[in-house]
Amino acid sequence: MAFLGQESNWAAEASECANDQNAFWNYHDKLYASHAGENQGAFSKDKLKQFAADLKLNTATFNACLDSNKHQVQVLEDTELFQSVGIQSTPTFLINGKAVQGALPFDQLSQIIESEKAKKK
Repeated sequence: MAFLGQESNWAAEASECANDQNAFWNYHDKLYASHAGENQGAFSKDKLKQFAADLKLNTATFNACLDSNKHQVQVLEDTELFQSVGIQSTPTFLINGKAVQGALPFDQLSQIIESEKAKKK
């Protein structure tokens, strides 16, 4: 999901290119470890390509994927879908169809889940 501007879009597309090589989670972790603020240059296309090289992905395949915008439509469609159900940031959990935003403590998240389960009974 991309919602923070152009670099966010590129990072989401790059993640899908890494996923094409079964490296989504490794790439994901690299992105989060390299985050330096919104649209500050941390996720320029050159840096995203360097992350792929750092992870020893097939860079020719990765670079071609990113440069071709292969996953652009998917990223845009996913972003629109998430926003349509109230997801505008991460982390967000959908609990019983309701968006719960933020990194909540486990106890608080458990209470929300239990409350929603009780409503179903």
